[in-house]
Amino acid sequence: MRLEAVVLSDRRQVAIRPPAILRCEMASAVADWVRTDMSKLAKGLGSGIAELDNFDSFECRGRNRIAGARLSEHGRANALDVRSFALANGRAMSFADRTVPREVRETVLRSVCARFTTVLGPGSDGYHEDHIHLDLMERRNGYRICQWDIWDPLPQIAPMLPAPRPEDAPPREVAAKPEGANPDAADETGAKAAAEKTTGRPPTKKRQ
Repeated sequence: MRLEAVVLSDRRQVAIRPPAILRCEMASAVADWVRTDMSKLAKGLGSGIAELDNFDSFECRGRNRIAGARLSEHGRANALDVRSFALANGRAMSFADRTVPREVRETVLRSVCARFTTVLGPGSDGYHEDHIHLDLMERRNGYRICQWDIWDPLPQIAPMLPAPRPEDAPPREVAAKPEGANPDAADETGAKAAAEKTTGRPPTKKRQ
């Protein structure tokens, strides 16, 4: 079926843009999620939910668009990829945006993982870093997958590097070598020690 909008309890509509092509069970699950959980979340943000960004719905292809891969749930019209939602006040919030308050993203995470059998987002497999994949895939023993890491925002200021050494600073002290030390002999001794450590026996002398 073609899901163009979700009607809320107060008769307002939440647009699905672009419209999603989904099997009936998946469309119903998405509508319930938007009508119940997302609407409540938007009210907590001081507005109402106005739009859900549909990144991908029905598409006959393999998983992650890999040639020869098993049929994706998108190919069964049993999956929806979403990137963001928009509030009635014009504010848009991306599910994968680190700057969106952590509690908002965690609320969405708990919500979708309770309603859908597969949730893949940032940190899951490298294919869902900018959107959230939702589906109702049936697995043995009711196994479910919920993989979405809620990343903290990146630091606004890069970590400070050590300050440069002042030009008038005294020269750095370098350990002096013992008087009469033969650098060639030291190198030979080090090579012998390394060879003995590797083979477990003293190195053999080469014949002249």
